[in-house]
Amino acid sequence: MKNAAIFLANGFEEIEAITIVDVLRRANITTEIVSIDDNLDVSGSHHISVRADQIISELDPSTLDIIILPGGMPGSTNLNNCKPLKKLLLEFSDKNKIIGAICAAPLVLGELGILNNRKATCYPGFEKHLKGASYSNTPVEEDGNIITGNGPGASLSFALALVKKVVDEKTAERLAKQMMVLS
Repeated sequence: MKNAAIFLANGFEEIEAITIVDVLRRANITTEIVSIDDNLDVSGSHHISVRADQIISELDPSTLDIIILPGGMPGSTNLNNCKPLKKLLLEFSDKNKIIGAICAAPLVLGELGILNNRKATCYPGFEKHLKGASYSNTPVEEDGNIITGNGPGASLSFALALVKKVVDEKTAERLAKQMMVLS
């Protein structure tokens, strides 16, 4: 079984975070919600609170196959200011492990140079943060081990792209059919 962590910072986009967790768990991917602060309770950008499974300082990254960053503001800025998360992202990138980021969160990857010579997408207005990337202006973009999405409306497609990458296409198609995702 594969293991994923989705990192939440105060101000995260709720649709993105919850949709991704839900879809990954439906695909039998062990998915931990990780707070980047020392508090398990994290407040979204629309004042919906989520209780994380653990805090970043307690995380054992050696158990992870995939890490995901939901967007939202100021959540994405808060993610970008988290040194332990940035260190983990660079380690994942160096090991060619799967990294997903949606909405404004690809700015973290761009600021770290992880998107150099790759295609990526993001929420409109954040393109300037995709340093070294070729902006694709698509709902979901996959380039090697990096998957990016452009916003809340792409959350299901983004989550299914993660499932396809981590598990397989058949599982992603089965889930899409069960959830009645329109083609």
